[in-house]
Amino acid sequence: MRTVRRLFHADILSAVFFVGAAFIALFFFIDLVDEIGDVGKQGYTLLEAVVYTILRVPGHVYELIPIAVLIGTIFALARLAQTSQYTILRTSGLGPARALGVLAGIALLFALATFVVGDYLAPATERVATQLRGVFTGGGLRLQRSGAWIKERATTPQGPRNYSINVASAEGGNALRKVRIFEFDGDGRLRSRIAATDATIGDDGVWHLRGVTVSRWPDPASADPATVRDEKLPALDWRSTLSPSVVAAALLPISTMSTLELYRYIDHLSDNEQASQGQKIQFWKRALYPFACFVMVALALPFAYLSTRSGGVSLKVFVGIMIGASFVLLDAAFGHLGLLGSWTPWLVAAAPGALYLVLSLAAFSWLVRHR
Repeated sequence: MRTVRRLFHADILSAVFFVGAAFIALFFFIDLVDEIGDVGKQGYTLLEAVVYTILRVPGHVYELIPIAVLIGTIFALARLAQTSQYTILRTSGLGPARALGVLAGIALLFALATFVVGDYLAPATERVATQLRGVFTGGGLRLQRSGAWIKERATTPQGPRNYSINVASAEGGNALRKVRIFEFDGDGRLRSRIAATDATIGDDGVWHLRGVTVSRWPDPASADPATVRDEKLPALDWRSTLSPSVVAAALLPISTMSTLELYRYIDHLSDNEQASQGQKIQFWKRALYPFACFVMVALALPFAYLSTRSGGVSLKVFVGIMIGASFVLLDAAFGHLGLLGSWTPWLVAAAPGALYLVLSLAAFSWLVRHR
């Protein structure tokens, strides 16, 4: 059995590696061509575009591992079937259960690789790439037209307070530009607004604001409730419970967060009664994504039981590509439908993989019995 395992692992690992390398080269070329369009603008050079594109490679590796596993495993198993090696292994005692066990072992290796790349390597490089892109172009982190909004609740000596914070642009997660902080009391009345040209978030949660204008609305019970006082300050320290990681999560793309950081960000959104359905779906997709490798090897195994008259290796690889593309499309469709319909997040993330796993095992069972 050890010899069989070595044969399977060597063939599948080499096939998956070459398939993955081909896909990565293609995505690298597409990203670089896309970046070349901005070369020369605001001092953005070709070397900086290449560095940015290279830093995005681990993110593509994370996305492509399951698809590469499917195509590479189909290629390896179809080649074994074409040369009658798999037939010899079956007659030598390699039953369906043992074949599934061997493939499950290699799927576990790919799942661990997917987890490590997706939770550690890809977020780190994506974060650096996003920050460097802003530095290279001189425009900071590109946010939506209205900027990014963050909410916070706090209890002060004056009573409960709600804060709505708007950030126009950012350089990473702790250097912010054009910051506006709106303070509301427990009854929802606006009490103050702080506008700053830029801000830096310290590790202790203190926001160091510069170029500050503070507008204060008086208490309705005061003698002159119509007067709004404005005060200009060169600098102001504003204490917040928002950690730099939470602010970075709100400003940076989800691809820059690990699973744990995404979970903490969802917890922050829930505490402040903000919509978090999209983030919850992404969290469960991130958590369950490594298990897609098991689904892919299960989808590939039936191809070993097809006779060579059912098509050559190239045809089977093409079918595998179509299956992989359909899985990606179905997964994306479930994500959008789950967001629109407010479906249970873990069910949205698990349904495509579970469906394809059931179909692959059903096809495998039918081929074992009838072919």
